[in-house]
Amino acid sequence: MVWNGPLNKIGDFRFEIPSNYNGEKNTLRMKTSAVIYASDHMIDSIRKDSAPEQAANVTMLPGIVGKSLAMPDIHWGYGFPIGGVAATDAEEGVISPGGVGFDINCGCRLVRTNLHGSDLDAKKIKSLVDEMFRNVPSGLGSKAKVRLSRKELDDVLQLGARWGVDNGYGWREDIEFLEENGCLEYADNTKVSERAKQRGAPQLGSLGAGNHFLEIQKVAKIYDSGGAKTFGVKDEGQIMIMIHTGSRGFGHQVCSDHLQVLEQAVRKYNIWLPDRQLACAPVHSKEARDYFKAMACAANFAWCNRQMIVHWVRESFEKILQEKAEDLDMGIVYDVCHNIAKKEEHIVNGEKRNVYVHRKGATRSFGPEKSEIPLKYRDVGQPVLIPGDMGTESYLLRGTKGAEETFGSTCHGAGRVMSRHSAVKRWRGEAVMNALKEKGIYSHPASWKVMAEEAPDAYKDVSEVVNVTHGVGISLKIARLLPLGVVKG
Repeated sequence: MVWNGPLNKIGDFRFEIPSNYNGEKNTLRMKTSAVIYASDHMIDSIRKDSAPEQAANVTMLPGIVGKSLAMPDIHWGYGFPIGGVAATDAEEGVISPGGVGFDINCGCRLVRTNLHGSDLDAKKIKSLVDEMFRNVPSGLGSKAKVRLSRKELDDVLQLGARWGVDNGYGWREDIEFLEENGCLEYADNTKVSERAKQRGAPQLGSLGAGNHFLEIQKVAKIYDSGGAKTFGVKDEGQIMIMIHTGSRGFGHQVCSDHLQVLEQAVRKYNIWLPDRQLACAPVHSKEARDYFKAMACAANFAWCNRQMIVHWVRESFEKILQEKAEDLDMGIVYDVCHNIAKKEEHIVNGEKRNVYVHRKGATRSFGPEKSEIPLKYRDVGQPVLIPGDMGTESYLLRGTKGAEETFGSTCHGAGRVMSRHSAVKRWRGEAVMNALKEKGIYSHPASWKVMAEEAPDAYKDVSEVVNVTHGVGISLKIARLLPLGVVKG
């Protein structure tokens, strides 16, 4: 569906759907405006998607604070557009699963090393990627090599990444460098269905499929040497590892279960919505609280999932390179989540205010001095990780005080310009793999279908997306990372 409504340019990289827009059928009841961050070049392709309509629909949520926002990687999603951000009042607002998504706490983790690109020839890259593929279960329906009892799973849902560290998956200092220290304390596993637990138990410690990956990268360019050194990025050519995955089928089931409840809550509380996919409930209602606590369980599952994967990545490097991970300085730079709702304090119209920030395909981007980020980074700002798409670069950025404009949020990736179905019709997985090989990138996919679905050309130019967030000032570039080898789920 093409967006035929207004997208008025209101400044550099900012386009607005004004609050007085009533829609083609005069049915919209916008409470505020919607702002989309994009370049002039990008806005035409954004118009060809129905995502702007979704951004406008979000403005009609009860208790919305500020504007409905969309990052430059915006594309159509469930309820909110992917790339959508909205805050609702902590007393009079609502909580909506459509503002979080199905893959709750899909996110990225970046691991540094003291290796240089010259230390790893093509043969070693291949060996490392193949070993990671063997060590970390991946692919559609993949099951982990760890079998959890129900008691152990319940502990994971309450403790998050800490459960992994306590059980030998990682280092004690890892926890400090995870968003929320890898755990939302208000998680309550009694709010999670038996079906969700059945789906989650066999999947903890697995990569999954879709756009999830393990990637060996090298630092291609450093834009901010001071910030880079603070984050442990010392030189161009340095080897890094990026992990991108989430809560697997567990998070999907949590979302599905509570959407059914919240769809009924919309009628119960007499909430008018332009789209049933925005199903929500008042923040203090039982329905909203139960979802919020179950969502936290899924977020904790994802943090523990990435923690276990980090452990196996370190083991893979140790086996192939015959050096201990500690000697390779394989510490975590940071871990960020993309699909989440959290209660936070932000400055709105010059005053501090408690709000529930929904980030759907968006990354937290807190600036300097925020207590929520590690003390080591507090003078610079939070590390922001923006993954590329298999054959394209990824970025390390930092959060800024200017991100208060977006409730401390920025983009989360490139954003699709082509559906997975269309990509499979257009490309063959083997051809995508060969094209990567010609660029010097070794890939080990779990399936040819996913290779075709995730072809780099199915996505926007991640550099252009990042340039928008840098230009707006909601996250600033620290370093550009190029892929050398990738495990594709």
